[in-house]
Amino acid sequence: MRTDGRTLDQSRDVEIQADIIRNSEGSVLIKYGHTHVICTASVELKVPKWMQGSGKGWLSAEYGMLPRSTHSRMRRDKAANSGRTQEISRLIGRSLRAVLDMEALGEKQIYIDCDVIQADGGTRTAAITGGFVALAFCLNFLKNKGELKTIPLKSYLSAVSVGLKANEAFLDLNYDEDSTIETDMNFVLTSHNKFVEIQGTAEAEPFDNEQLQSMIKLAQLGCEKLFKKQQDLIGDFFPLN
Repeated sequence: MRTDGRTLDQSRDVEIQADIIRNSEGSVLIKYGHTHVICTASVELKVPKWMQGSGKGWLSAEYGMLPRSTHSRMRRDKAANSGRTQEISRLIGRSLRAVLDMEALGEKQIYIDCDVIQADGGTRTAAITGGFVALAFCLNFLKNKGELKTIPLKSYLSAVSVGLKANEAFLDLNYDEDSTIETDMNFVLTSHNKFVEIQGTAEAEPFDNEQLQSMIKLAQLGCEKLFKKQQDLIGDFFPLN
């Protein structure tokens, strides 16, 4: 058992609430336990200059943490300009671009903003999972307006963390676990069981292939559950298959 009572292969309770921000074309509040992230999708009917005339669209992402989302207050400017913030923003963007059909989107740019309002580990994975749902709502909005013929998504997308400690794999780390874990990994998967990104670091002893495979299996289990949560909100217009 873990500090919060979960078994090793049990993810935290996940909630996704839609239409959080009335001005956004797509928005959700996603909760991985005590980690809460607001994800919004906004549309601009033009692409960056370097893409103009290509017939293809683009997606960018920005990630941020509110000053009191953590145990002690962060300076707003420090949080916004840190290397970690930029790295996570790029991770979210390239993860979502992996399942977005840019040609079918046409010359439009979508901005995904992920704002952490409360952090307890797994903020980047929650942002990716929630960002995908916000993106899907945004694309359905454009389709209903007649600006898209179809929903230009190739599959579902979700993300989860897995850790290794004392040769045991832990699914979906909270902050206490993440801060003491021996190996920390983040997995981004599609619903076609393909990997978009794997980020992993051995904080103590190196891990072997058998341990890696055990972490992969846990990540796949966790993402399967997340796909079903996403389907509850967007399955009516973009079914899980």
